[in-house]
Amino acid sequence: MRGWAERLEEAGSFGELEALILQSAFGEYLNQLWGGIAMSQSEIVRPEDMGLSDDAMAEFDQPAVAELANTGNQIEVRERIAELAAAGNFGQAGLGDETLVMMADQFHRLADEKIAPDCHDWHVRDELIPLALIDELAGLGVFGLTVPEEHGGSGLGKMAMVVVTEELSRGYIGVGSLGTRSEIAAELIVKGGTAAQKEYWLPKIASGEILPTAVFTEPNTGSDLGSLRARAERDGDLYRIFGNKTWITHGARSDMMTLLVRTDPDEPGYKGLSMFLAEKPRGTDADPFPAPGMSGGEIRVLGYRGMKEYDIAFDGFEVKADHLLGEAEGDGFKQLMATFEAARIQTAARSVGVAQNALELALAYATEREQFRKPLIAFPRISGKIGWMVVETMIARQMTYFAAREKDQDRRCDIEAGMAKLLGARTAWSNADNAVQIHGGVGYAEEFPISRVLCDARILNIFEGTAEIQANVIARGLLSGRN
Repeated sequence: MRGWAERLEEAGSFGELEALILQSAFGEYLNQLWGGIAMSQSEIVRPEDMGLSDDAMAEFDQPAVAELANTGNQIEVRERIAELAAAGNFGQAGLGDETLVMMADQFHRLADEKIAPDCHDWHVRDELIPLALIDELAGLGVFGLTVPEEHGGSGLGKMAMVVVTEELSRGYIGVGSLGTRSEIAAELIVKGGTAAQKEYWLPKIASGEILPTAVFTEPNTGSDLGSLRARAERDGDLYRIFGNKTWITHGARSDMMTLLVRTDPDEPGYKGLSMFLAEKPRGTDADPFPAPGMSGGEIRVLGYRGMKEYDIAFDGFEVKADHLLGEAEGDGFKQLMATFEAARIQTAARSVGVAQNALELALAYATEREQFRKPLIAFPRISGKIGWMVVETMIARQMTYFAAREKDQDRRCDIEAGMAKLLGARTAWSNADNAVQIHGGVGYAEEFPISRVLCDARILNIFEGTAEIQANVIARGLLSGRN
């Protein structure tokens, strides 16, 4: 946050709102460090839980620290932030790059014009995102943002991916998540694929000719990938896949699966796992998995619709041997781990988009809805909620930007990616929950978009590493001396 403020000040765009956001952020988090940090829903970490000594906590007795903690996030501060936000100002993002600013503007408009007007109907009817929109996204280069130029992509960094993902997710998390599968598949191939695999797959992913899906999770495994049981058996120039997978997003309409299975049944844990790039035909609602050796069905979900979730059973499904990623058995977990930083950064960006959407819905309703002959936003407890939503959304955004910039500099950033994902997911849920509260009873009605956003926000603390997993990653990293 300090770096964000310094960059804006240097550019001459650090105004009243940005100063209030910075003040409120530090004031609130000083109090949270003293009293307890909300890690996720109903989990608060106290100073004593972190082993902080009285000497360390004595820093809070310094006059400047105490004053900021006591006054930095007072209701008057948050009311003024809400007032400025109601005028259409949520604070300068501080992208600092003309190309990124143009991309943000372009996809902001697209979300407003092509996604927001229809996405709630897609959700209510539990429909797939229209192929026409997917084709338009492909034409805009969404699926090849980070694919190297020599393989048909734009060759941009993770910051570009974050900017586009946030804006699309602000429109609808399902659309913002379409690029996630392509990002994961491309990252796997760029980092672990053979030259032939890169030449074959990457141009098709970048153009949107093929839609990938990630097939990792199994029933009863969850976060414990080392216990995967689905297996691949070598049979000449192909492998046959046996076993079950679950929570497969966009599984029926995808053309290719990044498929993690066990190739060495005698090697326990992670070492026996391999990654395959498995081609499959697209399915339909009536016949989701028409390929021989595949079957399955839809999992009905509360939110995060638009691509649908599936269970898949494999019984002799065939994969060409040269579609083993890197053409080396036993490297699957290592190959997947190499993508986790980028995947979590993108999920953080999705979270920021959902948080911003919830904030905008809350602000619009609080401005329009009147009670006791004045708009809801005129009540301090409402404007105070909205003010803090503005602040925490900006904190999550800047944490995500920081992680993406670290990744673009090729620096290890598992701690930063975990922080961005953890904070972003928490903020998305908090904003959505507060927005429903501001709406009152109608916020619980299916016809109001905020009811969808609440359901969409809840998944963010679960997939791409649960809140508990992120906290463990952060803690282990800090305890090892990396900060």
